[in-house]
Amino acid sequence: MSRWAGTAAAATLLVVVAGAAAGGPGRQKVELNAADQAAARAVVLRRSDLGAGWTGGRIKPDLSGGLTCPSYHPKVSDLVVTGAASSEFRRTGLALANEVEIFRTAAMVSRDWRRSIVPAAVPCLRRTLTKGLGAQARVVSFGRIPFPRVTAHTAAFRGVVEVSALGRTVRVLLDIVLVGRGRTEISLDATAPAAAARAVSAAERRLARALVARARA
Repeated sequence: MSRWAGTAAAATLLVVVAGAAAGGPGRQKVELNAADQAAARAVVLRRSDLGAGWTGGRIKPDLSGGLTCPSYHPKVSDLVVTGAASSEFRRTGLALANEVEIFRTAAMVSRDWRRSIVPAAVPCLRRTLTKGLGAQARVVSFGRIPFPRVTAHTAAFRGVVEVSALGRTVRVLLDIVLVGRGRTEISLDATAPAAAARAVSAAERRLARALVARARA
């Protein structure tokens, strides 16, 4: 088991948590159409965005539902997703995941944002992360962090997790970046060693801007 043995498990959980955060809890309607599927695929993170050494590619997006907590349950039943695409990439000690959803109207994105990106989301996300990590890891901190306002709808969250394996304990960052533009919602999620925080933050800013620039819907 490598020095970053816990990163893969943490990355898998982060994808689940971040996807839920981006879409809100409950069940939104899914009515995919060819034009918006193409629009989502045109935005989604690709290997050429990352440079050498990364493996991965497009995966099937998970549109099955989201977070549920007693104090956090925004309405999503009046939202309609018409396009979706996802991708995941890995490199030694690092993982990136991206999901793009196109909604029927821009008003739906604004509505989802007002309901979902609220203070109550933070304890719900932390609780979900804590429950999913298991005995070999613990959440040191989780909260909203500053992020450049790349669109009118921009939010970022960072968790710091301690992972123990083979007598060693390392700290891992679990970042969630959420942006919305027009009819498009984008989540960009990163898992990395805590020591790489500065480089990870710079990469997230660059990638978020690149993804938003490709959003046409």
